[in-house]
Parts: sequence; structure tokens; C-alpha cells
Amino acid sequence: MPSAHDEPPLNPLPPVVVVLFLLIVGVEAAFSLGARGLIGGPGAVGWRLEAAETYGISGPVIGWMIETGRWPAEHLMRFVTYPFVHGTFTHALFAGVILLAMGKMVAEAAGQLVVLAVFVLAGVVGALVFGLVLDTRMVLVGAFPPVYGLIGAFTYLLWVRLGQVGAPQIRAFSLIGVLMVLQLVFGLFFDAAPGWIADLSGFAAGFGLSVVLVPGGWTRLLERLRRP
Repeated sequence: MPSAHDEPPLNPLPPVVVVLFLLIVGVEAAFSLGARGLIGGPGAVGWRLEAAETYGISGPVIGWMIETGRWPAEHLMRFVTYPFVHGTFTHALFAGVILLAMGKMVAEAAGQLVVLAVFVLAGVVGALVFGLVLDTRMVLVGAFPPVYGLIGAFTYLLWVRLGQVGAPQIRAFSLIGVLMVLQLVFGLFFDAAPGWIADLSGFAAGFGLSVVLVPGGWTRLLERLRRP
């Protein structure tokens, strides 16, 4: 019989979270090494910029697809590829760390399929809102919109848990509140890009999707709405 000493000091990460993290790390490693001339030759210096133009989200591209009614695969793929392209190493690092934390908690509470579905769908919603609201040539890249979707899913799970124990459910939104304030402050001092629009949209999508995807979530919502 295994003893307590045989147990790993940390619970293993869910495979879906590991795969998503490795995709982010792998792409960023290629960009960073290429920029330093360690791989890819002279052309590798521009890999990051080329990837952003090819796989990122922009308002004009979305506007063109809506106006023409044409949805080529080369543009549709942007909705699922942009989270794996980041502007800087630090950008990728922070997104990856939050992914590990939020993905692990959501997977343990709701399952790996929920993590994958929220990551993909919240990313799509965040990209759509970003492209429709901001009619500029600025390109959206990075995993923050889908990662904020996981924060939304975690917030929903915490919201349900607080309701079960009779605690104030508004406390579930403290994390997103702090993150939004930090982003606002960062934007005021460093003139950051308005990616918060996609992030907040991803959060809302993650919270809403969890009502449907988390087992018993829809039933809980209906019961709450029926209460006098």
C-alpha cells in the first residue's frame, strides 16, 4: 500500500492544460530563438511579425468577411491560432502561468473537455468583439482572451460554491475586478493596446459557457430564476 511519502508534492496537471501550455511555449521559443539568430537563419528575425500578420485578429479582416460574405479558411483559422502568437516573451509567460493555474482548477472541478471548450470558444468570442468594436489595423494576438475565459469559468464555479455555503456571491468577481483595475492602470501609464475589450469579452463568454457546460449548471440557473 503506497504511503504518503510516495505521493507527488504537487497534483499532476491535466493533459489538456499541458498541451495548451506547450503550444504557447513552443511557439514563443521559436520566436525568441529566431530573433537571436540561433535558429532559422536571417529570416527568423521577422517570424513574430509575420505570424502576427498571418494568424492574428484585426478589425479590417473581420469587417471584410462580413461585408463580402466570404469566409476563407486562411482567415477563419485566425480565431483559433491567434492565442498561440504573442507580442513578447513576457506576454507569453504571463498568459502561460495564468493558463496553468486557471486551467488546473477548472479541469479538476468541471473536467478537461470544459477547459478546452471554454478556451476555444471564449477565444473566438473575444476575437469577434475585438474585431467588431475596434475598426483599426491593430492586430490582436496572445492567449489572454481565452485565459480570461477560464477565469470566467472559475468565477462561475466559485459563484456557485459561495451560494451553496450561504456566502456573498459577489466575492466570486473579486479576481476579475482586480485584474481589470490592474489593466486600466497599466494602460494609463504605458499606453497599452485596448486588448482588454477582448479579455473582458472572453471572461463573459467563459462565465456564460460554464452555465451550459458545467454539469448541473443550467439546472442551477433555472432554479435561481424561479425563486420569488
